[in-house]
Amino acid sequence: MIAARRREREYFASTPEYKHMASRMGSEYLGKMLSKHLEQVIKSRIPGIQSLITKTIAELETELNRLGKPIANDAGGKLYTIMEICRMFDGIYKEHLDGVRPGGEKVYHVFDNQFPVAIKRLQFDKQLSMENVRKLITEADGYQPHLIAPEQGYRRLIESCLISIRGPAEAAVDAVHAILKDLVRKAINETHELKQFPTLRVEVGNAAFESLDRMRDESKKNTLKLVDMECSYLTVDFFRKLPQDVEKGGNPSHSIFDRYNDSYLRRIGQTVLSYVNMVCSTLRNSIPKSIVYCQVREAKRSLLDHFFTELGAREMKQLSKLLDEDPAVMERRTNLAKRLELYRSAQSEIDAVAWSK
Repeated sequence: MIAARRREREYFASTPEYKHMASRMGSEYLGKMLSKHLEQVIKSRIPGIQSLITKTIAELETELNRLGKPIANDAGGKLYTIMEICRMFDGIYKEHLDGVRPGGEKVYHVFDNQFPVAIKRLQFDKQLSMENVRKLITEADGYQPHLIAPEQGYRRLIESCLISIRGPAEAAVDAVHAILKDLVRKAINETHELKQFPTLRVEVGNAAFESLDRMRDESKKNTLKLVDMECSYLTVDFFRKLPQDVEKGGNPSHSIFDRYNDSYLRRIGQTVLSYVNMVCSTLRNSIPKSIVYCQVREAKRSLLDHFFTELGAREMKQLSKLLDEDPAVMERRTNLAKRLELYRSAQSEIDAVAWSK
């Protein structure tokens, strides 16, 4: 080849027809021109190749993110993975309650609409009917009739009315409980990492529901205590004026069963109703506070605390069961990671060539 190229150069240099352009003749010159043309073509294609590689890398990274991170082999790594996923779920749940995500406003709707409406719907007509007022007032003191005012009768009338507030109070607790459980379902669906592990997803949901059930039971106890406290101890100042009107009743010489006329009994019913309405107004404010303190606040603070405590006592096999990923998903993640590494290597080499020119 060397001898042939030398004879080629001598031929073009000695031949009159090609002598004047011998430097642009021959296979060597042709090779240089083709190489230059090829280099220009390659350079023109580099931006497109870079764009394709960048796009492919982004797609691979997105797919890997969707599949989730690979699972650690040791118990500590598995426990850390589970804890991190649970914290992500807990953070999303708190965002729903705090208004960053929708759903938490439904709790306020219970307090501002459902609970007050339920209290207003309470009918005290039966407890404060003329017949019932007469019956309780005349029978309250037993064989020893009252001397000044029918205090025991008042207490029985008031208690019979206030006890009915327990229904709306319990309903408010249950309504908030249902909302908190619904937010758990939403938070689970929005926690992408939980989709990777079906068993862990179920365990976290069950643990959250169990915690909410405990909080509901505690809230119901405390909320009903507020009602019971109003029943067990009356606000004395409200009744200070009552002894002044006692003698407007009837003739003390009459039988205890006809001592009070309808007008006086009606006035007793109206007084009791006014007192009950005052207590309802108080409970309308205090019961939501109790529910928030016992349910909403605790859900934000310690929704998965019991689950975390149980996790610490689980063995390697039990932790692995929680992270029961599909083998096909694991294999696909490995293949995608290899492809991603290959494309990143190609990107580095092409960038180096492009910048060097």
